[in-house]
Amino acid sequence: MNWIVANIKWIMLVSGALTCTMLYPAIAPQAALQATFGATLEGPVADVVVRNWGALIALMGAMLIYGAFHPPVRPLVLTVASLSKLTFMGLVLSHGSAFLATAGIALVVDGIAVLLFVVYLLACRRPR
Repeated sequence: MNWIVANIKWIMLVSGALTCTMLYPAIAPQAALQATFGATLEGPVADVVVRNWGALIALMGAMLIYGAFHPPVRPLVLTVASLSKLTFMGLVLSHGSAFLATAGIALVVDGIAVLLFVVYLLACRRPR
């Protein structure tokens, strides 16, 4: 646990940078869907929703980067990022193995990030 606490800034920076790569759907929604899920959605609503999804995930990455440099906001940032990543993981896994071939790497990376974030949050809890 001490290693995670001592290196949380770098953990957050790496995780934030990787999460920011999800700006890709905001720029190229169909290509991003194909790369992430092996499928696409058609129509203007799908385009808007996928672009918004990509922008929101990239904002989560930016929050992680911001939190790496501002320790007072780390608990909030790590909690929100963990919940976001767990939601994605749960939704993908709720479809069984349908998306594991394409989204499996993202699931593993997000799972590791959540584990590190939760360990940090537990190690830094203040006794009441």
